[in-house]
Amino acid sequence: MSVSYTSILWNKQKKAYDMGILAFVLGFTLLFFIGHIVLHPNATFETILIRNFGLLAFLLLHVILITGPLARLNNKFLIILYNRRHLGVTMFLMALIHGAFSIMNFHSLGDINPVKSVFLSNLRYDSLIHFPFQVLGFTALVVLALMAVTSHDFWLKNLGPKLWKALHMMVYIAYALILLHVVLGAVQNESSPVFFGSILIGFITVASFHLIAAFREKTVDMPIDGTGADFVKACMVSEIKENRAKIITVSGERVAIFKYDGKLSAVNNFCRHQGGPLGEGKIVDGCITCPWHGYQYLPENGQSPPPFTEKVETYQLKLDGDEVWIDPRPFPEGTAVAPIEIA
Repeated sequence: MSVSYTSILWNKQKKAYDMGILAFVLGFTLLFFIGHIVLHPNATFETILIRNFGLLAFLLLHVILITGPLARLNNKFLIILYNRRHLGVTMFLMALIHGAFSIMNFHSLGDINPVKSVFLSNLRYDSLIHFPFQVLGFTALVVLALMAVTSHDFWLKNLGPKLWKALHMMVYIAYALILLHVVLGAVQNESSPVFFGSILIGFITVASFHLIAAFREKTVDMPIDGTGADFVKACMVSEIKENRAKIITVSGERVAIFKYDGKLSAVNNFCRHQGGPLGEGKIVDGCITCPWHGYQYLPENGQSPPPFTEKVETYQLKLDGDEVWIDPRPFPEGTAVAPIEIA
């Protein structure tokens, strides 16, 4: 969490994560160059460079896209999700190298600006075979650049969570553009079905993980109609683990009911940072801690501890024996609500 534009503080975990990314990039590049030279000895250095970083960026993008669903299916992958922005910036740098060398290699020998040449050298938008696929790749690179530049929490703070989240959800637009860029470009120059098959497998993998995660979330959800009711039954106290939460859906809103220190509190499940599921996190040092990026909120009022100012809605609870009942009408964000003592 950060409220100012400060450099990253690399702790032991982040150092290990970033060293792993660096080792993968260097190892992949070395093996690719060796393999390409053996299989295509007449290829130029620029060609190998373009293909290497293009493939590397494409591969990292797939890893980024499946990280979210994987973390929902198994919390062991939360460590990757927690530092995913590092991976995203790395992926953008790989794509930037690929794009820069491609433009220099194919558009710098003319008498017009190389960037203009990307958009003007081919206007065959009416043909699939001759479609100007480089325009798609360039547009995707612009989207990835916006995401990389605004990845710091400074921009989250100043743009606001909703706008910032909407901007970073454009990764799916970038992915679609890159898929078309590859299919309409590189694939048409490949005679082997392996290349196209790999792209298809990648797309199916991304789509499958998202669908599986969505289905699992749907099955564990507990929709409760609270229309017109003062209190509705939410769950049993015994269903909630210590320092954890039970997620329910009441009147269309997901609510996390936390049990901690012999008490119960309920807050909106939607983290104001990146929309993370607060109910899948736990109580750490007396604070609800989002499993995605560690954002914290006080369970009794839904407020982030100072100097942070994020807030979530709170809910009134009551007990009837072992039954937990909830008022479906939320209090405004950051409203203090006395926790329910567990007998």
